[in-house]
Order: sequence, then C-alpha cells, then structure tokens
Amino acid sequence: MFHPGDLVGVIEPRGPQLAVVAALQGSKARLHVGFEARSSLHPLRDLIRLSPLPAGVNAPERLGTLPWALSPDTLQQKSPSRRSWGAAWLLLVESGETVELVDFVDLVCGGTQPAQLAGCWLVLAGPQLWFRVRHGLIQARSAAELRPLRRERRRKLLSEQREQSWQQLLSARQPIDLQAVPAEQRRRLDALKQLAAGTLAVDDLEPALRQSLSALHLGHDRGDLRHLLVDLGQWDRHHLVSMGGTTWSLGFSAELEAEAERLLALNEQELTGDAERLDLTGQRCVTIDDDGTRDIDDGLALERRADGGLRLWIHVADPGRLVEPDSPLDLEARRRGSSLYLASGNLPMFPLTLTTGPFSLRAGVRSAAWSTWVDLDAEGDIADYGIVRSWVKPTYRLSYSDADDLIDLAPPEEPDLADLDQLLARRRQWRVAHGALLMDLPEGRIRSRDGDPVLEVSEPSPSRAMVAEAMILAGAVAARFGVEHGVALPFRSQLPAELPPQAELDALPDGAVRFAAIKRCLSRGLMGTQAAPHFSLGLPAYAQATSPIRRYGDLVVQRQIQAQLSGGNPLSEDALQELLGSFDGAVREGIGISREDQRHWQQVWFEAHKSGQWHADFLRWLRPQDRLGLVRIDELAMDLAAECPQNAQPAEALLLRVHQVDSLRDQLKLVASAG
Repeated sequence: MFHPGDLVGVIEPRGPQLAVVAALQGSKARLHVGFEARSSLHPLRDLIRLSPLPAGVNAPERLGTLPWALSPDTLQQKSPSRRSWGAAWLLLVESGETVELVDFVDLVCGGTQPAQLAGCWLVLAGPQLWFRVRHGLIQARSAAELRPLRRERRRKLLSEQREQSWQQLLSARQPIDLQAVPAEQRRRLDALKQLAAGTLAVDDLEPALRQSLSALHLGHDRGDLRHLLVDLGQWDRHHLVSMGGTTWSLGFSAELEAEAERLLALNEQELTGDAERLDLTGQRCVTIDDDGTRDIDDGLALERRADGGLRLWIHVADPGRLVEPDSPLDLEARRRGSSLYLASGNLPMFPLTLTTGPFSLRAGVRSAAWSTWVDLDAEGDIADYGIVRSWVKPTYRLSYSDADDLIDLAPPEEPDLADLDQLLARRRQWRVAHGALLMDLPEGRIRSRDGDPVLEVSEPSPSRAMVAEAMILAGAVAARFGVEHGVALPFRSQLPAELPPQAELDALPDGAVRFAAIKRCLSRGLMGTQAAPHFSLGLPAYAQATSPIRRYGDLVVQRQIQAQLSGGNPLSEDALQELLGSFDGAVREGIGISREDQRHWQQVWFEAHKSGQWHADFLRWLRPQDRLGLVRIDELAMDLAAECPQNAQPAEALLLRVHQVDSLRDQLKLVASAG
C-alpha cells in the first residue's frame, strides 16, 4: 500500500524518475516528480515503493525536504561503485538467486538508507545490462545473455555518435572535404542535394535523416537547404536546377568528341557533292556578329549586276556537308534541339571544335554554305530568288559597331554595306506595309563574368536591323521555296491579332509603353508543316533557316531543300511532323533553362544592388488583384514585374526599389511607388 509522503520510483518516457506521493486518487497516485516537484498522475501499478514515510513524520512535498533530503550529489555519492556492482553480478550469476530490491541494495551499497535505495534503483532502472528487474526482484543476466546486449548497446552508441557528428557537421555550417567524411554522411549530403533540387521529397528520406533535419528546423524549405549546402561548400549558388540530368549537363561524351575529330579530318577531303557547289569564294562577303561570337553561321554579300541592278546574297553555314542524318552527332544535336544560351556562355548544339571550326563562316577560309540570292523590286517585294549550295570565303568579319560605322560613313572603297542597308530597309518597309510590327528597343541582359553579374545592353542599330532583316528575308525565301515546290518545312506562323485602335495607341508614348499595349494582343508563334501567315512579321509564309549550327530545325530546312534540289525525296508532312516532335520538347526545355538562368542572374544582380532605386514607367497590369504590374526600367533596358500603386496607368512614372531578393530561394520582389 502507498501513502502520501512515500518515496517512490516511476518510469517516464524520459527515463526513471524519483517522486514523492502527494495524494491517492483511487487506483492512481498524484506525485511530485523530480527535484522540481512536477505534479503528475500515475497508476499505482507503475510505482515502485523505495521507502515508506516513517511513522509520525509529516509528508514532504519535495525530494529535497526531510525525511528524504535527497539531492543529485547525495544520489551520486550513494550509488553503487563499479567494483561492488561487478561483485554482486558474479555472486548472483554463480548462485542463480533472485533477490528483492532491499537485499540487492544492501549487497552493493552496504546499507538500505533512502538515498542508497533511490540511487541504486535509478541505476537498475536505467540503461544497465547486468541485471534484470521485474516487480521489485533482481536477477543477474548470464554472460551469454550479456554478449548480444553489449553488442547492441555498442551499435546504438556508435549510431548516436555518428548522429551527433552529423548534427555537428550541419550546425557548424563550414566548408567540408567530401573525401574526409564517412560514406554515410556523403550519402546523406547527396540526399540533401536531391532534396534542395526538388528531385527528392522529404517523405522519401530515411527516417533518421528526416529526424536530424527536423531537429535543425530544416527540410521543408528548399531555400534553407540551399543556403546550408552553400555554407558546407556542397552547392553551387548558381546551380540551375532545371538543367540537372539534361543532355546539356552531361556535355559531349568521349565518343562524340572522337566523332567530331573524325569530321575535322574529313573536312579536308573532297566529299560527295562538293564539285557541284557554286564557287563564290571571289565574292566580297562580310560576317557581322557580336565581338564574343565564335560560331559564325551567316554572312552577307552584294552583287552589282551588269544591268545596274543589285542582288542580295545571304550565305548560311552548311553543317550538313559533314553531319549525316541519323549519325551520332546528328542524333545528339536532335536531342538538344538547339544551342543553350546562358549568362556564363553558350552550350553548343554541336561540339565546339566543329561549330567554331569547319561549320563557321570564318574570314579568309573557304567554307561550305547554303547561299540564297534575292532580287527585290522597287517596293521591296521578292522579284526573283535562288537557293544553291556553294563555297564562300568571307572577306572580313565585323562587329556591329564597325558595321554601323561603314553604313554611316559609306566610304567609296567600301560602299557595299551602305547599299545593303538601303536594300534591306526597302524590304523592311514592304513588310511594314503588309502589317509587320517593328518594336525594337534596347535589351538588357545579365551576364556572368567570373561569377559576377554584369549588365550588358544591346542597343538597336542600323547594322543589327540590317542583319535581322536579311535573316527574315532568307526565312521568307525558304518558305516560298517550300510552298512553290510542295515541300514540307517547319513553317513558323502567328495568328492575326486585333490591335487597339490607332487613336488609343497614338495616345501612348512611342516605345516600350505603346509596344506593351500591342504585345498583350499578340498570340504565341506556332510551328507546323503547312505554311501559314505570320502576323507580326507581315509575311505570308516563314521558316527559320539561317542558324543550322545553333538550331536543329534550321538544319532540317536545309535537308528538305537539298532533297528537293537533288531530285531526292523530302520528308512527307507526317514524317516531318514526327521528326519535329522528336526535338520540339528539347527546344522548349532549353528555353525554360535559359529563362531560369537569366531570372537567377537578375536576382544575383539585384542582390548586389539591393539598396538602389530606379526610375521606371508603368506598362500594364499582370495581376491587378495582387497589384502586380509590368514596368520598364530604361536604365537597365528591362521589363520587370513589380508591385505597383493601385490604379497605376500606362506611362505613369514610378520609382522602383528592391523589397526582397534571395537568389537561392528564387525570390525577387520589386516594389514601385509613385515617382
């Protein structure tokens, strides 16, 4: 029987505890547990009476008061020594006896004082292995029983030590050497990377790892994980999640690089069809590109005809001379669909040794090309055209800045660029007369230079407009060829749009604000095997055909035209549609990766400039219910989403600032206020 004031032992989830009985409530007892006298209700069957309250003594409320007068130090002093513990085990093992608690305490402690009873019971009820305790009776375990228990305890101890080491590794948040950490921790770090990348769910983690993350309040926020992994040196803060596992992340295999080397050697040989190419190496041809461009896939030339007319030539690289359909490099290019454009540089569709070598139209080097010639009438329409396989040798390479100077100055010794500019300006006006929309603006992009974000702005210029117009013209000619010869091509089209009334557009400032009002009315471009009008280009039919080094679809156009010109069998519409479907997904994937990359580097740039402010113009609402609008920052040459003042109107001047930015969390919140 229990009485108030008795000293008892009770097993709780956190381990064995000493307590004083405060009151009896039927089959339960109200206890004052531990030295803090925490009130708790327990069934009587779960209690071990260690010492009854002496007669005539008032019931204490705490372990530390008389008659118990217990303290942690007292319990430590009265606990059995290691030697007496071992001696008791040997005695009971040899005798095979089962003894009561009071006799066991007397044996190992030399007495049965309350402190000795309490201290010994705490050890017995704890994680010790030597003795089995049941209903107040103690029995020694045999040596055979102890061996597996000891092994299990050792295993558990090592597991706890490993877990403690893991927790310390994460808590330290210091760079680690993967080779210096145990294999288990490397596996866990790999799982964290997958979790941070979104390729693994929290529920898929092993329970121990999930528990360790919960202890550190991690696991439910990928941004927190990425910050942790960056601190540990296990995550590139510019890592593109969407690129993981794609063909671009793998690079070109050794076998493909070897195939590229084979084609390099093959380039020097006479190949089938080479003799039939039109030799245009004596023609003055110019290539115009950005300074850093290494894969040059187009060039321009002007032919001054005997009758005084001017014939425009557009030369395009011909990778198909070396790359056969369904060859290893062709299949790899199809898997990629296009080159990938990133802030740190471009990942090519073909190996660099080819794209910057025999595929490129390099100055002073004889190169295989597809050449389109066009005669324009007085209005700028196509009067006549032709498409031939050729040899070209570009006379020189120009940057856009150099080309602008030659167009502007038109020196007598170099009149071709100025005349080309006038020809293509006439063509541009023809397209405008047929509904084309010209919406050129400076375009800002963030580049990565040695890991640092750098803003680069491409300004509209005469040479850029001229080159762009020439490429559109080549695409229009390719499409006309397909229509006239019944050849299926990957035609690009755009449905007609109902634009705002002209009076409404005229009321808006020319430039970004007016263009935004127009763009919101335009539909997405379409691709199909049948020709259809392209609204914003002002063309009855169009097919991209000028970047076969960078776009697989352009290479397909060349092959379809070649099949027709050589008397072969171009792919049917159904076969072409199947081919387009085989790489269209890769093209879309690449566009998504490029957008994620540019968004990330915008965030990195704003992290470096988060205290700045910029003047902006309100363009239009994106989600008015969330006050999310599109603004134009002329200083950055960018259109960006921002939280805008309620009822903001197009062309309204605003002042933009960074409210929140975290590139590892893919977060950027810009707030615009009235300027």
